Amino acid sequence: MNSKIKMLNEKLELSKLGGGQARIDKQHQKKKLTARERVLYLLDEGSFEEIGALVTHRTKDFGMENQKFYGDGVVTGYGTVNGRLIYVFAQDFTVFGGSLSETHAEKICKIMDMAVNVGAPIIGLNDSGGARIQEGVRSLGGYADIFYRNVQASGVIPQISAIMGPCAGGAVYSPAITDFTIMVQDTSYMFVTGPNVVKTVTNEEVTSEELGGASVHSTKSGVAHKTSANDIECLEDVKKLLSYLPQSNKETPKDLEFEFQEEIRSSLSEIVPENPNKPYDMHNVIEGIIDEDSFYEIHKDHAENIIVGFARLGGKSIGIIANQPMFLAGVLDVNSAKKAARFVRFCDCFNIPLLVLEDVPGFLPGTDQEWNGIIVHGAKLLYAFSEATVPRVTVITRKAYGGAYDVMNSKHIGADMNFAWPNAEIAVMGAKGAAEIIFKREIVSADDPEAKWKEKEAEYAELFANPYSASERGFIDEVILPKNTRRKLIKAFSMLENKEVNRPNRKHGNIPL
Repeated sequence: MNSKIKMLNEKLELSKLGGGQARIDKQHQKKKLTARERVLYLLDEGSFEEIGALVTHRTKDFGMENQKFYGDGVVTGYGTVNGRLIYVFAQDFTVFGGSLSETHAEKICKIMDMAVNVGAPIIGLNDSGGARIQEGVRSLGGYADIFYRNVQASGVIPQISAIMGPCAGGAVYSPAITDFTIMVQDTSYMFVTGPNVVKTVTNEEVTSEELGGASVHSTKSGVAHKTSANDIECLEDVKKLLSYLPQSNKETPKDLEFEFQEEIRSSLSEIVPENPNKPYDMHNVIEGIIDEDSFYEIHKDHAENIIVGFARLGGKSIGIIANQPMFLAGVLDVNSAKKAARFVRFCDCFNIPLLVLEDVPGFLPGTDQEWNGIIVHGAKLLYAFSEATVPRVTVITRKAYGGAYDVMNSKHIGADMNFAWPNAEIAVMGAKGAAEIIFKREIVSADDPEAKWKEKEAEYAELFANPYSASERGFIDEVILPKNTRRKLIKAFSMLENKEVNRPNRKHGNIPL
């Protein structure tokens, strides 16, 4: 009995150690870490307090009464990251493959309840083979208990999932409900049904990596918001992401020290080409506006025609949504609309102001888009912006055509401040197509239809393809020089800092899912 008590005391003391950074050498950084190593690396040195270290499963069937391990396959507790309180659970694959039992689920639920009650982020480090088969429906019930808490915590506290090993079957739905999912390249995968089931049902040969690896989910499905090279990089990504977020929906993100100066960025004047059909990289515009090296992109490799991510502007955390002319000319399509809508709603949940950088020629045409529901998916982005009550500012850098002008945080759907650069084009459609429709008879009957078409195109462009007509109507608050953009935005967001919106009394809206 004395030896058992000694062993338990040693285990408890180990759980309180910190400073994982100092404990993991460079050679070990490329390998998978244990659950406890992950927790200790994530948290500040000496800050981890473990909860439920002595919990064991209750199963007596299939000889399980003789196979009990303290903690039952999951490390749970709380600590700090850069001085901020967070709650964490880390599944331990070395104990029954990290499989979820009734008590395993209870430990996770307890820590989630505490996080919601206190108002602090919850971080899940997932590495599990799925439900513990020996427990049957009790394991399935444990998953449902976790899912329910994920939903109740949604929009209340930030929830981040790091997939650091397998995550299959019912286990995938908890990360899917959380706010952000980060996967580790080559060592993590997510799927509802594994390769063996796929082969049995569809006769399709596929590997775990091909079916649900990090590269698949970060590019094709969009399930993963970010991919990390290894466990260490994944945990660093979690830390960096947390730095832009508040503790809960009752707070705002912490400001960094900032002293307002001239804030002129002349380089912004050289980015957008004179030729309206020539692409440019919107990342250059973003970098020219925000605080140096502060952009943290989300969903970088998925739906690349739109950019979303966090940054700092004048020391304040903001969310950025920007069309990317380098891909599909920056049009809105099914995937980009869903990607942006989700990001907008997250920022609105947690009091993070929104900056929209707009250069959009419209929605992507074609049967593929229509058959896949571009109407309803485009409506999601429209709904998300219309519902958002955080400070919202738009800068039109070049094109703002058709319905996409409305959807991309226009004044008409509640944007607070809308700026445009002098060469911005705000119209129903491009001048060439508009001239062909409006002046069709004149063009067809002209001695030189091509010359007449160009003449009418220039006439339409002069009248409508500029920001001044919209400014006269008050749809654009100010036409600004590109170099003044950062200065204007810092002042605008400072002015909107105490914005309050009283919304209609309702249970919740019905977003077109």
